[in-house]
Amino acid sequence: MTVTATDYLWFEDRFPDLAEAYCFTLVNDLAPSELLKRLNGEEHPALTGVTAVIEAAYDLGDTQQLVAMTGIGSWTLMIEPNGYLGVSEERALPASAGTTWISHFCNINGVDSFLWAEDAAMRLVFEPMFPDYRWGSTPDDQLETMRRVGFHFSTEEPEIDQSVAAAFALTNVMTGVRLTPEILETATFACGAVKIR
Repeated sequence: MTVTATDYLWFEDRFPDLAEAYCFTLVNDLAPSELLKRLNGEEHPALTGVTAVIEAAYDLGDTQQLVAMTGIGSWTLMIEPNGYLGVSEERALPASAGTTWISHFCNINGVDSFLWAEDAAMRLVFEPMFPDYRWGSTPDDQLETMRRVGFHFSTEEPEIDQSVAAAFALTNVMTGVRLTPEILETATFACGAVKIR
């Protein structure tokens, strides 16, 4: 079954508070505890559902970032409300040693980023709203998939911006992990706090 941006339009509708500013990361074959260790984080109590995660993130203050992690098959999903660690090259690249790391981020100002790293090497980076401009060691490896899932390649403005949904769809195709509203609402997340300043 082909996955496209339309399969992820629910995200902004169902989770508007999270969609306003988020970072989603999928890391292969790395347990949440090891992922938190690689980010030099401190363990916090587990939480159920993304609503509780959002509340805890905003309670943490602006010197730390809450990371909420749960296993999906061989992948660990890490969610950061109002965060960016997953696309921060100085954090993500070392943490991706020996594994595959795929992350996408968007904030309230419309700044966005997609990062694919493997074994501490940057394979692909681009801004989902501007997919024509890509860099990394293999910037065109996913180009056909990017077109297929619904990224907008044109100098003209799209009628409807689906870059967030397209980023989820591309991640889905690259990892085989299909996120659903139910996963976000019911999963138990191992949580931690990472110093950001």
